Amino acid sequence: MKIVRQIGSLAFVLGLFTAVFAGIPWYVVVADDPVVPWWLRIAIFCLVGGILVVLATVALEQRRNKPRAGAPPAEPDRTVLLLNSTELPGRRITEILGLVQGHTVFAIWLGKDLSALVRLILGGELTEYTEMMGRARATATRRMTAQAAEMGADAIINVRYMTTSVVGSAAELLAYGTAVKLGE
Repeated sequence: MKIVRQIGSLAFVLGLFTAVFAGIPWYVVVADDPVVPWWLRIAIFCLVGGILVVLATVALEQRRNKPRAGAPPAEPDRTVLLLNSTELPGRRITEILGLVQGHTVFAIWLGKDLSALVRLILGGELTEYTEMMGRARATATRRMTAQAAEMGADAIINVRYMTTSVVGSAAELLAYGTAVKLGE
């Protein structure tokens, strides 16, 4: 599915650049005879078709990855303790395993983005973004915890979260901390 999406993206970009950088100059030169040549028609079909292929593949991937109704959301592995401090009361750190991290980039679809824009104008909590960031935080935490579990960690200390705006309504979330082994 990813390859099909990349082919669609490539067709879109090639069609866009051909239409803009070759089609517009062609039209300016022969403005008195506006018959569209075959190469410009193909470029426009690539542009529109590429967009449709990308949209279709993203929709299919989201449908495939969508959790089933009634299924509980996957929780992070709770056998690994998460702390935002550097010490655990009553336990001692016997070994530092190293940095662990979980990373994700989330976005909301245009419909939710538009409703958030209306709420931005009228005031109130932007619940669409709150939900998006909650899902992103859970995903990043789950990935960080899985990495620590693979290393054999008992805990992750000094856990931190960092967010960055990527583009438009997409946000990157990074969860990181230090994986450690504990003793009594």
